[in-house]
Amino acid sequence: MAILTTVDFLVLAGVWNTIGHMWLPHHYAPGCDRDLTPFLPTQFPVCGYGTDARVASVPAVLLVVALLLWGNWLAAGFALRPLHALAETVRRVGPQNLGQRIQLRTRPDALKELADALDGALDRLTAGYESQRRFASNASHELRTPLAVQRVLTEVAMEDPDADQDLRRLGVQLLRANERNERLIEGLLVLAESDRGLPGKIPVRLDELAESVLDAHEELAARHGVTLHRKLSERTVPGDPVLLERLIANLVANAVAYNEPGGWAEVEVAVANQPALAVRNTGQHIPAEDVTSLFEPFRRLGADRTSNNGGVGLGLSIVRSAVAAHEGTVRARPRPEGGLIVEVEFPRFDP
Repeated sequence: MAILTTVDFLVLAGVWNTIGHMWLPHHYAPGCDRDLTPFLPTQFPVCGYGTDARVASVPAVLLVVALLLWGNWLAAGFALRPLHALAETVRRVGPQNLGQRIQLRTRPDALKELADALDGALDRLTAGYESQRRFASNASHELRTPLAVQRVLTEVAMEDPDADQDLRRLGVQLLRANERNERLIEGLLVLAESDRGLPGKIPVRLDELAESVLDAHEELAARHGVTLHRKLSERTVPGDPVLLERLIANLVANAVAYNEPGGWAEVEVAVANQPALAVRNTGQHIPAEDVTSLFEPFRRLGADRTSNNGGVGLGLSIVRSAVAAHEGTVRARPRPEGGLIVEVEFPRFDP
């Protein structure tokens, strides 16, 4: 709802006053020597009254109204210019430029007080964001060393000639758990780094990246009894090749892990005016209301958080974060026959 300011009221009053003097009839009283326009006819003095119908031309009235409205528009634009600058600055704030500030340099007034309050809020937001990112990065690095030591010790124990079958079976289980924890740590690192945004972008052939990722996942798909299909058209997008490769790899690994024996997974890189990347797979039926939550960290299909599909619950979270770092969009929807469809769009590449 629009709110009339003091300037609006003054302009409307001026318009009405101008129209009143140019258009409305004026009453007069013969011999009274005064204009009786403000009075009602029943209130006129006994000296009598008459009417002087002074009517201005319609174009003249419209011209005056147009000039007044134009003047109001210019005045309002000048008065609101700092607000537009403030909004543009806030709009540019993101993970890649958390140091952006408004820093409005005007005389102390309500607008400067608002700008300073927003700068303070951005300072607190930046401190909290950086603290969280540093914690995830530092914790991930610190956990890498003990996990590597555990893996080496387990492998050495399994190679001992005196190790019996029970010890070897335990070693295999420990190695699987250790591998899963290493993937979790690696995922947290990628998530923390991708949340910071990209320092720069280069042209990347998305179809070539998808081709190499599919080649690398053929063995994994064969172990799960899943057939990989590819529909790869030439497509160049601006971005970081390492992060884009991780994005595609996570989608393919997710499509294979949450599939069914004899199923298939399809990766499509489309031409312009279509989603740049689409990954479809067969699998169990997914309720539509559960699809959005799959992009949250540590969320998996079903309620079992200890499933043996090898996932750690960060695959689609990394996908969402990587897409956001590339200023793209990702959306998912269930296939009516079962499984999932994930579509990713990136900004247009301008050579």
